Amino acid sequence: MSAVRDTPLAAPPEPGMQGREFVWTDRDFARVRALIYQRAGINLHEGKHAMVYSRLSRRLRETGYDSFHDYLGWLESHDGAEWQEFINALTTNLTSFFREQHHFEVFAQLLATRPAGPWSVWCSAASTGEEPYSIVMTALETLQPHAQFKLSASDIDSKVLAHAAQGIYRLDGLKGLTPARLQRFFLRGKQSNAGLLRAKPELRKPIDFLSVNLIRDDWPFREPFDAVFCRNVMIYFDAPTQRRVLERIHRVMKPGGLLFVGHAENFSESRDLFTLKGKTVYERR
Repeated sequence: MSAVRDTPLAAPPEPGMQGREFVWTDRDFARVRALIYQRAGINLHEGKHAMVYSRLSRRLRETGYDSFHDYLGWLESHDGAEWQEFINALTTNLTSFFREQHHFEVFAQLLATRPAGPWSVWCSAASTGEEPYSIVMTALETLQPHAQFKLSASDIDSKVLAHAAQGIYRLDGLKGLTPARLQRFFLRGKQSNAGLLRAKPELRKPIDFLSVNLIRDDWPFREPFDAVFCRNVMIYFDAPTQRRVLERIHRVMKPGGLLFVGHAENFSESRDLFTLKGKTVYERR
């Protein structure tokens, strides 16, 4: 990627920023905060200076810019593919198989109420795939053979979503899976692929991977969901953004559907939309 650039107009480095590869100022950080909030709703706090500098420095190297001042100015004046790279760089993807196990126990109980289906579920932060595959494993273990079940798995980060769709993992990254689940749901790589496992077709088939930005109005869904997993996402939003996203989730869910959220998330201020049913599990009103 290339662009015509003016001579850098870098401000003097802020105290404590000397010695870095690129000049990094409070003004740069403020611009990044405004841009990522505008594009993704992410509310970066002051303690994220080092994280933002480290992650976006890679984008400067990739695009050939030698200052944040110029890179951000170019970004603001264009509407191209780099915006997705900018968002990818600043999103956090911490996940694992069957994380917060109690959610999957509650989900299995819900599925058991209609073992033949149909079921429609949304995983709104698919990351590298561990969560959506855990959801499908639970469904396959709970529902009757050939039951109707489909999962929409979305993320704002295009790179982790591509990883999720491949369904390939290192053996040491499959902690939380029992030997029985590994044998039933994964294929082991051989020779040059030794140490790698891939999700079997039966695990991948029910999933539709798609890109969704939670703060935009262009959600592609046509049918309402029986359950939504939106875990450890809202913690990155401020209160007004959380409310707007919750209102949209409410609109794409069936009455009585379950919303699963992260352990640090509490939506008691939105009782008009959701009623707390258990530990970090809400029912759509």
